[in-house]
Amino acid sequence: MKHISILLLIILCTGCQITETLTIHSDGSGTIEIEQLREENSYMQLAGEEYSKENVFQDTTYVFKEYIEKYKENFVKYKPEEQQLFQKYANVKTQIKRSSYEKEFRTVFALHFNEVSEIPDLFKTEDYASDIQHNYALTAEEHYFRIGYAFDGKIFKRSVTIINTAELEKAKLQAENFEKKYGSSKLTQLYVLKYHFPKTIKSISNSKAIINSDKKSLTLEFKLSDCLRDPEITNLEVVLE
Repeated sequence: MKHISILLLIILCTGCQITETLTIHSDGSGTIEIEQLREENSYMQLAGEEYSKENVFQDTTYVFKEYIEKYKENFVKYKPEEQQLFQKYANVKTQIKRSSYEKEFRTVFALHFNEVSEIPDLFKTEDYASDIQHNYALTAEEHYFRIGYAFDGKIFKRSVTIINTAELEKAKLQAENFEKKYGSSKLTQLYVLKYHFPKTIKSISNSKAIINSDKKSLTLEFKLSDCLRDPEITNLEVVLE
């Protein structure tokens, strides 16, 4: 079963805003939440007359470990290293709301962590849950980049690694075609980072980041199509006092 990158699927089909909110406490623990929200005005422009014909309703909430427990017979068939990978997602909570009646399309991934290094690539959560349910090979490995996080108490790093250059080139082409077709439309297509740290920020690797008035948090915005063509532009290093 082939999976396209979830980010690419969103940008090619809808107008959307993704907000990644990270809070790190003084002991190194914290929370991360990634919210994908369909922006209705943008989507209306893309969908045209089909917009009023939508007939969709889904309201689902689950914690990843529920899939491990429910489909244990499938889980034990995976290699030990694959089982360990799934376990990194055990406490990830996923909320999916898709309602054509309320015009609300939202997916939220959330995790409470003890150490920043525990944070998995949350965009792969749904793919891995589907893998366990259907006993598939690791379809999320078809994503063309991987996101990782690190924090040693002073330096925070958000690192994006390209893992499939062929798929990256496909993504570039698809994003470029989308831009040619809809570039003149006023679409909301944002990826927003909102990070909160336990100490004052000393420096940030991206000059476009805005340090908030508390001096301990930042906001950084990207255009989604730019992220898809070059995911590594979202790499970030933050040095604290």
